[in-house]
Amino acid sequence: MTTRLARQTRWVSSTLLIAAAAFGLLLALPGQTITTAYLNDLFIFLDGAHRIASGQVPNRDFHTALGPLSFYVPALGYWISGSVGGAMPAAMAAMTVGLALPMIHILGSRLQPVVAIPYGLFLLLIVAVPTNLGESIASLSFAMFYNRIGWAALSLLLVMYLQPEKPHGRQYLLDALCGAVLALAMVYTKVTYGLVALAFLGFMLFDARQRRWVLWAFGLIAVSALLIEAVWQSSLSHLEDLALAGRVSGPRGIVDLSLAFLRHLADYAILAIFTVLVLWRTRSLRDLLFFGICAGPGLIIQSQNSQPWGIITVFAGAAVATEILLRSRRLAGHESHGVLAQGAPLLLIAFLLPTSLHCFAALGVHSVAAVTRTGEPFGLPRFGELRLTKLWVPGDRTFMTDYLMSVREGAQLLSQLPVKPENVSVLDFANPFTAGLGLPPSRGDYAWLHWGRNINDAHHLPPERLLGNVDVLMVPKAGINGIPLRNLYGAYIQEAFDPIRQTDLWTVYKRREARVLSSVGQSVEHAKPSRVGAGDGMSP
Repeated sequence: MTTRLARQTRWVSSTLLIAAAAFGLLLALPGQTITTAYLNDLFIFLDGAHRIASGQVPNRDFHTALGPLSFYVPALGYWISGSVGGAMPAAMAAMTVGLALPMIHILGSRLQPVVAIPYGLFLLLIVAVPTNLGESIASLSFAMFYNRIGWAALSLLLVMYLQPEKPHGRQYLLDALCGAVLALAMVYTKVTYGLVALAFLGFMLFDARQRRWVLWAFGLIAVSALLIEAVWQSSLSHLEDLALAGRVSGPRGIVDLSLAFLRHLADYAILAIFTVLVLWRTRSLRDLLFFGICAGPGLIIQSQNSQPWGIITVFAGAAVATEILLRSRRLAGHESHGVLAQGAPLLLIAFLLPTSLHCFAALGVHSVAAVTRTGEPFGLPRFGELRLTKLWVPGDRTFMTDYLMSVREGAQLLSQLPVKPENVSVLDFANPFTAGLGLPPSRGDYAWLHWGRNINDAHHLPPERLLGNVDVLMVPKAGINGIPLRNLYGAYIQEAFDPIRQTDLWTVYKRREARVLSSVGQSVEHAKPSRVGAGDGMSP
């Protein structure tokens, strides 16, 4: 029996490690970033990688409601690839392989291969795919990558609800280590996933059979958090940034939750089938509560994300239910108790397969486009490995093309300044110029400015803090959020800056009490308010 389990564990481990390596190579080897959507969102994390490489620290040197790992992950990709354009593919390749390490222990010790392999491949593809969940395979983007990391980590953690069938000598130590690593990754990537992870570990304390590893995990989390804070020294600032973003965007109401539930009605129906089959056998209140954890908090998280579909914890509930049914069939000892349980893996595979194939196809499309250098180069010196392409994306995509054109023009204006600016800021959604031109990043500003999500007319940084260290300010005539931001900070800009260049797309300002650009050309009149509406922009 032990030999058979060891063979099964090795089979699961080798399959998932090979798959993770293959998906990672498909991402990283071409060394190119291909995007068709959310170009503005991509600039946030290219700028973030540049900030980290320049020695900045999240929430200390710039404001963000995302956790620090959301910026250190792109910086890791930048370090691995050696280029800004290869940063995101290399980063997500590293995350895919990194997730496989706790995965082979958790799934190998708790799930049978018929469940572990398809579910593990599903989670690896969720992390690797360069698309926003629920969108077309041609809607390529590394935007909001942290949501896919959060979903996969949380869904993997939920499988630890199951007790290992044959615990080995290091089982509890490895369980504690995996649980702590996954929870910490979520807390320091995006706190909404981290809170659910910590709540789930609290729920696991009521399982006397697994309480020991959970207590160890909490101990590791506490010690790690203290060590991280000793280095980071920005936890309080992070909480303040979270509170500000919460006041701006507000909680999701019953209408938002209802709409999100209806979009996932088919997924919830399948989870309900698995739940009924399990409860019919176990009659367990604890099992019912577990499936509620898979369904409820996932709905809240998804409704707060800018993704049209994807409550991945529902799939975690289905995988756990399948394993419970298979175990109950073996314990029953005769066929009459196992007919439905025997078919559960087929139902699970049918549930996982459409999303798995969708993600694998999108990953393949990105790889082919990256190898063939499909699309239009970004045109900035340090963005040589990035390309914008339309492929067969449905709908009108001229906004992305126009946005890239404006970025190119802005970069050209900056390059024409007689003296290299010391601190460039953009009064818009994101700053593409510091990373794209290799300029020193700003300090004390937001990582991004999304009107109605992390900034509005009631909740925002004072202009002296946002723009106080800026030498050159780029103000778009339209942009993503340019118009409301100009209305908000326009009085300070008029008081503290002089306009030095103006085009149909941009007004370039220099600080009046110039420290660096004292010889820049004559001022021009302020631009008239644009009548072009600001784009929607998607929230990270």
